[in-house]
Amino acid sequence: MEINKILSADVLDIIFEGRNKDYGAYQLRKTYNKRLMTALTVTASIILLSFGGYVLSNFLSKEDDKKEMVVQDVQLEEIKQEERKEEPPPPPPPKPPEPPKVEMAKFTPPKIVKDEEVKEDEKPPEVEKLEDTKIGTVNQEGVKDEGIVAPPVEDAGKGVVEAPKKVEEDWDKTFTKVEIESEYPGGSAAWQRYLNKTLRYPQDAIDNEVQGTVVIQFIVDKEGNVSDVEAISGPEELRAEAVRVIKKSGKWTPAVQNGRQVKSYKKQPIVFRLETEG
Repeated sequence: MEINKILSADVLDIIFEGRNKDYGAYQLRKTYNKRLMTALTVTASIILLSFGGYVLSNFLSKEDDKKEMVVQDVQLEEIKQEERKEEPPPPPPPKPPEPPKVEMAKFTPPKIVKDEEVKEDEKPPEVEKLEDTKIGTVNQEGVKDEGIVAPPVEDAGKGVVEAPKKVEEDWDKTFTKVEIESEYPGGSAAWQRYLNKTLRYPQDAIDNEVQGTVVIQFIVDKEGNVSDVEAISGPEELRAEAVRVIKKSGKWTPAVQNGRQVKSYKKQPIVFRLETEG
């Protein structure tokens, strides 16, 4: 391109100098501004038309709203309420029939007077008439007093009140609670001496440093014999030795209930304690 035409030439002409300008890229770039303006114009027109349509539709709807609204006044019919008739009060219950009057004969204290001075109405009634007639202060006619009395209510004992039967105690049963519990002969001091002589601390318990209290439950019969020995609590390593000690303890002093020796349960604790070297 000549130097004097460069200043007035378009940038596209300079870029596509010596190239095929009929190629699509040149035409696209050449007409870019024109196409851009056309697109903006069309877009603006569509927006204006939409806005105008929106304004017009609002205006028309407001015109429709301005139409006069007809309100009809509806008159509700008055409903006549039926007057409630007051019901008459129920008649009073009939009075119970009066009990029949019992025939009575007037009886006055006897006075010693002459026969001619006795008035007819003051004469005492005959004994035969008093058999079925009540004695009162006035003479009264009525039904004969037959002396009927309602029979008493019979109970299972036919009217005989029996004293409560005394429940006999079963002295052969095994008591769980007694007045005086069974114990080792000689008391707690003798029991402690027996343990010190008989009790052997299990070696496994010593090696594992197991100690504690084992509670043994057993039965002491009327003669003091021991049976049904079992450990109910305590370390497992110590239970067998505690059971052995009770079984070897011999006869015990039986429990006492109401002055009698009875068969009873006994719970005896045995304490296992390791002595620590000081």
